Amino acid sequence: MQNGYFRLVSCTDGYGVALYQPKGGGEEIEIEELAEYLDGIKAGYERKRLEMIILGEEDGCYRLGSGPCPPVPETYRLTVSEDGMFASARFIPPSETGARITFDDFLKDLRFRNITYGIKVDALQEHFQSDSDYCTDIVVAKGKEPVQGQDARIEYNFNTELHRRPAQREDGSVDYFHMTTINHCRKGQELARIIPESPGDNGYDVYGQPIRPREVKRATLKFGRNIELSEDKHVIRSLVDGHVTLVDDKVFVSDVYEVKNVDVSTGNLEFDGSIEISGDVAANFEVKAGGNVIINGLVEGARIIAGGNIIIAKGMNGMGKGYLKAGGDVVVKFLENARVVTGGYVETEAILHSRVSAGNEVRVEGRKGIIVGGYVQAGTRISAKVIGASMGASTILEVGVNPLIKTQYNNMQKNITDNTKTVKNAEVILANFKDKLKKGFQYNESQVKYMKSVAKLVEEKGAELEQMNRRMEKLRAMMETQKQAEVVVNDEIFPGTTIIIGEASKTIQTSYHYCKFMKERGEVCMAAL
Repeated sequence: MQNGYFRLVSCTDGYGVALYQPKGGGEEIEIEELAEYLDGIKAGYERKRLEMIILGEEDGCYRLGSGPCPPVPETYRLTVSEDGMFASARFIPPSETGARITFDDFLKDLRFRNITYGIKVDALQEHFQSDSDYCTDIVVAKGKEPVQGQDARIEYNFNTELHRRPAQREDGSVDYFHMTTINHCRKGQELARIIPESPGDNGYDVYGQPIRPREVKRATLKFGRNIELSEDKHVIRSLVDGHVTLVDDKVFVSDVYEVKNVDVSTGNLEFDGSIEISGDVAANFEVKAGGNVIINGLVEGARIIAGGNIIIAKGMNGMGKGYLKAGGDVVVKFLENARVVTGGYVETEAILHSRVSAGNEVRVEGRKGIIVGGYVQAGTRISAKVIGASMGASTILEVGVNPLIKTQYNNMQKNITDNTKTVKNAEVILANFKDKLKKGFQYNESQVKYMKSVAKLVEEKGAELEQMNRRMEKLRAMMETQKQAEVVVNDEIFPGTTIIIGEASKTIQTSYHYCKFMKERGEVCMAAL
């Protein structure tokens, strides 16, 4: 591609300006540029005629005067962009008798104009080696844009955008019980890390003046307690097992998860630490904690499971499906139609139609202090003001054996019975097989393989039975009646109540006041307080 250009040349009876048409899609000669050039050398011309020649499709020559062609040297117009990032030159060819600018002279001129950076040597050399690269803007110098730096940023290694949206089941229905509400973290876990800022690099304009990149932002880790900062202050880690949250760009770790209510807004909760609920727990929801569960409101027919203690300030109406299980103790305002299993003690003001098992003690005190209906078990002691009711449902109290151990014992007893039955049935099959074999009966390969599997089953189940019997003996020893196991009545116990202490039991036939029941000489006996 070549732009159209012009040049002073000799012509018939004098000199004139030769006009060369563009090639390969180049730009037309600019009439204003031509007029400016001719005005500069004080040549007379008729503009309209020049325009007609420029619009022609062939090269042409416009006579300017008589005499020899004047020696006009090569000239150029230098343009620098406003931001100083580009310098371009537009060369006008010398007359037929004029001199060209040399490459060195042009460079000197650029230096004189303080253009020193990013000079395009190759492009300039190409121009000075060419005879037709005129009336074309040539970039002779180009600055360097600054390399912008990167702001420091913080990478969080936990979900910072918890959306409390219910899960959708495969059938399209909505599951309000399983929602993402807790970010679990472990002791020593990296929670966040600073990716340091990058300052970037200076740029330069064609005058060699530096262009600085924008200022980059630094980052600082903001955090609360239970978090440690690394020596280089770039990493934070959790000091405890708990849950992590991001609030206003600040990281918090707590080993107690706090929530207002447990309902469709939260779904089920499961947390390795402790959970504190300031309000209520709705029916059919589940709360699991590795530590304690503290509920300052009411619990309906829900499941609460804690590795530590369970405390319920306003009680539990289990609706026949409520369930509490604690590795420690259970303290609750009242229990109604609920199931409770704890390794420690249970303390409440009322137990109504519930099944309660405590590894240690059940204390029913306070204003009512009543146990009515249900089945209450404790390892050592049950105490209450009022037990049973004159027209109430059957009430059963059992002490003297840790309920958890008794449950294991009963389960083990059932497993031994089932395994023994399996072994006996297999032994009958094996005996029949051996009897027929002695009588000369020929078994095929499949039958022999089956008999081998039966023999292996007898061997494996027999070994399991030996282990179960040893465990059974240990549980039996652990189930020996506690010497001081007792049921204490601080006001009245009504007829129809059954008291079980160890292997002995007694159904109360008449009302008693201010007494206690214990086991003596293999029987349940009563004594006054």
